[in-house]
Amino acid sequence: MDTITPTSLQQRDKAVNWHPYTQMKSADNIIPIVSGKGLYLYDNEGKKYMDVVSSWWVTLHGHSHPYIAQRLFEQLNTLEQVIFAGFTHEPATQLSENLLKLLPDNQKKVFYSDNGSTAVEVALKMCIQYAHNQGKEKTKILAFKNAYHGDTFGAMSVSGKSYWTKPFESRLFEVVFIDTPTPENLQNLQSQIEAIADEVACFIYEPLVQGAAGMLMYNAEDLNTLMKYCRKQKILMIQDEVFTGFGRTGELFAANYLTEQPDIMCFSKGLTGGTMPMGITTSSKAIYDAFWSDDKHKTLFHGHSFTANPLACTGALASMELLLKKETLMNIKRISQQHSAFVKVLTEHPKVENARQIGTILAFDFKTGQGTSYFNEIGKKLYNEFLQREIIMRPLGNVLYLVPPYCISTEELDTVYHNILEVLDLFKD
Repeated sequence: MDTITPTSLQQRDKAVNWHPYTQMKSADNIIPIVSGKGLYLYDNEGKKYMDVVSSWWVTLHGHSHPYIAQRLFEQLNTLEQVIFAGFTHEPATQLSENLLKLLPDNQKKVFYSDNGSTAVEVALKMCIQYAHNQGKEKTKILAFKNAYHGDTFGAMSVSGKSYWTKPFESRLFEVVFIDTPTPENLQNLQSQIEAIADEVACFIYEPLVQGAAGMLMYNAEDLNTLMKYCRKQKILMIQDEVFTGFGRTGELFAANYLTEQPDIMCFSKGLTGGTMPMGITTSSKAIYDAFWSDDKHKTLFHGHSFTANPLACTGALASMELLLKKETLMNIKRISQQHSAFVKVLTEHPKVENARQIGTILAFDFKTGQGTSYFNEIGKKLYNEFLQREIIMRPLGNVLYLVPPYCISTEELDTVYHNILEVLDLFKD
C-alpha cells in the first residue's frame, strides 16, 4: 500500500511534531498559525484569534511589533552571534545596564542564559556554590508548596510535587516545602525555617502570584515579613520573576511591592517582548564576590552556546524601551483598572469561585464542586468554546485567566469579558 504524504500543515505537524504539555493521542485543535499582528494571531484559513494569554505569557506589546522587528533586522545585519566567554558586545552590556537600573539597588551583576528554567538553574547553582566556595555544604532548599519554577531537573526539584514531576522524584534534590505566608501562619513558618536554617542554601519563591499552580495570589506584606526573617537567618533568597516581571503585576516588577530585597532574581518570558528566547539571572555583589578568586575552582561553571545572543539582547532592549513609554505604562494601568472592575462582576456569578486580580493578571475558578485541578475535563471544553469565539484562552484545568498583551484596547478587553460571561452562562446548569 502506498504511503499517503500529508499535505496540510496540520497533517504535516502531526506527522513530525511533539507539542509541549500535550497528550498527543487525544490532542485536537492544533491550529496552523501563519501570522500575527498586535493582539491577533491569524490561521491558515484567515480566522483571527485574540491572544489574551500572550502566547504563554511572553508577548508584552503584541505580535510582530514593527519597532522590535526593525531593531532585530538591523542587528541581524550587524552581528547575529558571538561566543560570550572572552568576548562581549554592545547589546548585552547595554541591556545589563538598563535592567539593573530598574531592579532593587542590591542587584549588581547579570548572568545570561536561554529561558526561565535555566535562569532558575543558574540561580540555584549560584546559591549552592556560594556556600561551597566558603567551605560550607548546605544541602536543603526552601520553596513554597504549589511552586512552579521550570521543567529542567533543578527547577523541577524546587517546584511543588505533582503528576508533572512524579516520574523523576527519586532524581530530585532535597527541598523543604512550606505554605505561602498569611498573617495566621507566619509564626509557624518562621519556626519551621529556624529549625533547618543552618542547612538551607537558599529560599526560592514566585513573588505574589504562583502562575502555573492556578494563578494563586498572596500578599506582599506577608512575603515581606517572611523575607525579613530569612535575611535574619542568613538564608539567601531567589526571587523568580520569570512570570511577574515587566509589568504583569501592575508594577514593573513584583519587587516594587516589597521593601525587602532578594539576593538573586530570575527573568524570562516578557524579557524580550516575546520575540526571542532568553533568560537572565541577576545577583548581588556579595554573591558575585564569593566567586571572585585566584582559585579557578571557585568559578561559576555554567554557560550556553547562545549566552547573551546579540539578537535576543536587542529584542529585550527594544521591548524595554516600549515598556517604559508613557503610553505603555498607561495601558498597564488601564488594563489593571478594567480587570479590577470585572472581578467584581465575576464575584457575583454563580459559576465563579475565587475571582482574583493583580495588575494585568486576572483569574477565577470555574465552580465544579471538586476544587481546582489541572486535569479537570472542563478545561478542554472551555478552551474549545473560546476557540469557537476566536479567543485564545488556555485554562489551567478549571482555572481561567487573562494575561493580555498591553496593546489590547478597552473595547477588545470588554469584548473578551462579554464572551467570558456568555460562556459561563452556557455551562451554568
